[in-house]
Amino acid sequence: MKKTIVRIALILMVGLSASAQESTAKLKNKKSNKMEISNKQKVVALLKSIETGDATPVGYINPNKYIQHNLGVADGLAGFGALLSQLPPNSAKVNTVRAFEDGNFVFTHTDYNFFGPKIGFDIFRFEDGKIVEHWDNLQETAKPNPSGHTMIDGATATKDLDKTEANKTLVRNFVDDILVNGKMDKLAGYFDGNNYIQHNPNIPDQLSGLGVTLEALGKQGIFLKYDKIHQVLGEGNFVLVVSEGHFGKDYDAFYDLFRVDNGKIAEHWDVIEPIAPKENWKNNNGKF
Repeated sequence: MKKTIVRIALILMVGLSASAQESTAKLKNKKSNKMEISNKQKVVALLKSIETGDATPVGYINPNKYIQHNLGVADGLAGFGALLSQLPPNSAKVNTVRAFEDGNFVFTHTDYNFFGPKIGFDIFRFEDGKIVEHWDNLQETAKPNPSGHTMIDGATATKDLDKTEANKTLVRNFVDDILVNGKMDKLAGYFDGNNYIQHNPNIPDQLSGLGVTLEALGKQGIFLKYDKIHQVLGEGNFVLVVSEGHFGKDYDAFYDLFRVDNGKIAEHWDVIEPIAPKENWKNNNGKF
């Protein structure tokens, strides 16, 4: 397995290998009666290749343009390759539980064992069928929350594709009103009574559970404050919001995934990652 990972790393460092180029050509030359692989499928395959060592999905990345926003990884294919080469043998496990597509973007929710167990959101941007940019947010896997939900379980089925834009607007307004501007008088209007499933490891279900937790944190002098929304992506009833702000003393990146049901927020998952000091960045593209 170690040799396989090093092989992938070498492929990434020098660009597309001959085998990857051949695989790409085969995809382009498929007969018209066969469905071409979707961008969503490309991303799922690429992530899984971290575990399996399959070199073919490397061909889904543009070798001349790969902008990296993970601040712990150097820019371009070479940076990603160098990261893979550091993986201990047979250590990587990748289970993508949710994958969504919004225009030229694909975003995923994945259970990782990648230098230790983590839950992560990844965003990939495509140009002409190739991946050209990547963002992510990772958090160490925590125990189930007080209601017994993990950071990754829950609903997965996408529906209401015709309501994507309306759901994105609803969720953006929620984050802007409540988390950015603190307009708590508007909180109840975004939910169907107390019906709310929570996957944050520290917060129980129900809207009342959220309120009690925030109040308890405030009494300890720990405050949650979002400063800016950077991206809002959605597919049907699922919407991902990428933001930055403060949780206690830390300056963090917040990735929040919401499930909407009948115009109300019904379920929530999140990953919080501290933003590294700039002197520790391995690329200059910024977190967002």
